[in-house]
Amino acid sequence: MSIVPTSTSPQVSVRAYWIVSLAAILWLAAYNLIKPLAEWVAYTVLQLGSDSRLGQSLAFFFYDVPKILLLLSGMIFVISIIRTFFSPERTRALLGGKREGVGNVLAATLGIVTPFCSCSAVPLFIGFVESGIPLGVTFSFLIAAPTINEVAIVMLLGLFGWRIAGLYIATGLIIAIIAGFIIGRLKLERYVEDFVWKIHSHGAIEDEKLTWPLRIARAWGSVKEIVGKVWPYVVVAIAVGAAIHGYVPESALAGIMGRQAWWSVPAAVLIGIPLYSNAAGMIPIVSALIEKGASLGTALAFMMAVVGLSLPEAIILRRVLKPQLLVAFFGTVAMAIIITGYLFNWIM
Repeated sequence: MSIVPTSTSPQVSVRAYWIVSLAAILWLAAYNLIKPLAEWVAYTVLQLGSDSRLGQSLAFFFYDVPKILLLLSGMIFVISIIRTFFSPERTRALLGGKREGVGNVLAATLGIVTPFCSCSAVPLFIGFVESGIPLGVTFSFLIAAPTINEVAIVMLLGLFGWRIAGLYIATGLIIAIIAGFIIGRLKLERYVEDFVWKIHSHGAIEDEKLTWPLRIARAWGSVKEIVGKVWPYVVVAIAVGAAIHGYVPESALAGIMGRQAWWSVPAAVLIGIPLYSNAAGMIPIVSALIEKGASLGTALAFMMAVVGLSLPEAIILRRVLKPQLLVAFFGTVAMAIIITGYLFNWIM
């Protein structure tokens, strides 16, 4: 089904809106049918007992895979519509001239809705620096953009509800704001590679004019691209989560990652830093760990360390940051994640 408009006529606009409306109705219908269908396949078609480990694991798998993929598709479409209003150029323009404090808050907030991946860290960093944006404000954006991930928001909302998803967004923003402010106060500009300061921007920023049909078309393209990339991670992660759900004893995980083990949060962060995955690959595992007795703060700290402090991003950023600044950046974020993990364990 294609909704890419070939013109901006009223007929094209109406057609695009009707397609989106029909897709929303089908999405809701499919989402409400997932759970009974998953249980019917596991317990009736495959004739597995509802109290058996294999039956519980397969029911978990058959339910979570389509549910998370549907949630991803719907939320990515909505978020992608929002993102069409925030190009990297417009983001730099919005942050330009902002002082630390207000700039950190605005940068972290924009990081949620602005396209970002590890591979774009260097050009974004250079673009921000050459635009005169303070270093601490730049880091608030670089921290928030990958850490507060739309995939993570969708999956947390689907698995834990709006309260946990909201806490995740709030704590991610706080981490980005405070860490960026601290880095800015430390005056570490001398640890940015020299060639970055020698680059000068050329030309004026031009805002692209998009019609609503074009925004819808781009959002649909983002859904296909992102879901197409992450669905294998989703399937593998949910398979791991299903195995944990059905076979791992609760007492084992409660002892290792429970709130009683004070050392579990920093240990989870240290283990997560060298690993590399995305939120789609982590949250189903986090969900299964929590169901088996792991504390919420410890599990989320592990996920945030894997997503926000990935080794590939460190290697990429080393091209523009000297080792001292890279260590300060990762150390500050790691400490903020540890504090957040303890906070979640205390609140929940």
